[in-house]
Amino acid sequence: MVIVGPSGCGKSTLLDLLAGLTKPNSGQILLDGKAITGPNLDRGIVFQQYALFPWKTTLANVEFGLEAKGIGRKERREIAQQYIALVGLAGFENRYPHELSGGMKQRVAIARSLAYDPEVLLMDEPFAALDAQTRETLQSELLRIWEATKKTIIFITHGIEEAVYLGQRVAVMTSRPGRIKQVIDIPFESRRNEEDLRANPDFVKLRHEIWDLLKDEVSRAQEQEKTKTLSSFPSGNSSLKEVANDG
Repeated sequence: MVIVGPSGCGKSTLLDLLAGLTKPNSGQILLDGKAITGPNLDRGIVFQQYALFPWKTTLANVEFGLEAKGIGRKERREIAQQYIALVGLAGFENRYPHELSGGMKQRVAIARSLAYDPEVLLMDEPFAALDAQTRETLQSELLRIWEATKKTIIFITHGIEEAVYLGQRVAVMTSRPGRIKQVIDIPFESRRNEEDLRANPDFVKLRHEIWDLLKDEVSRAQEQEKTKTLSSFPSGNSSLKEVANDG
């Protein structure tokens, strides 16, 4: 599932709720019939920033969750090496984060989240800070990893094209207060077997369909932000407000 929506609509807040990092004001969130009350190893999280331990090697970073589960040293090393290979970093086990590129750091973060075998992998715009070429490479890598593991993944993004490329379903959120406006099923069986999926007419059609759902919400979010900015000016400072309104 990929979730897309305008800035400030609550996408990351939703992911924090699913992760147990934030508690809902009302209602509850269930995973396999059990209420989520806080962080747990049944959910893995990959953030936009790499969030690696700078003093630990690639291998030690990936082993971290396994150690928290009480898995013995020999077994957790074998499991960590398996997932390091899965994300294409075999040979980099003893490198520290400062010795890795941005894309490689994010691969380590994905391997670390997968290694302790969570039921759900939560990803909060994990490729947003990367250059375009690295981003597309990691999108394809993520699909390869998903096909190998079949993990449930909830992926947050601003990018409509990324949403269509990665998602089996795309949930479009409204502007504040964020709600699910519509869920679009994505029919492509295997993205990686298609030579240039982004040029496929059905891909283009789905991208336009999602943008049609999203564009009014983006405009509404921009108006909300504009109103918020204007309200922060002192009431007597009319000239600033007039300039902002003219813009």
